[in-house]
Amino acid sequence: MATLYRLLTEEDTSAFCHKVTDALAKGWELYGSPSYAFDAAKGVMRCAQAVTKTVEADYSPDMKLGQQ
Repeated sequence: MATLYRLLTEEDTSAFCHKVTDALAKGWELYGSPSYAFDAAKGVMRCAQAVTKTVEADYSPDMKLGQQ
């Protein structure tokens, strides 16, 4: 068994909400609070949310976390 970790990031648009919602629908769980920061290079606000998921498989760096 392994606990997987992902940090989802996106500009502050509905795309970020959809990315997090998709992960939750696939069994990932929120981990901690979301973050919000200004990206000066692009002049936009960015969001981040960590998620975790426990799976039956052993962890491998070759895993495609978004497909778990």
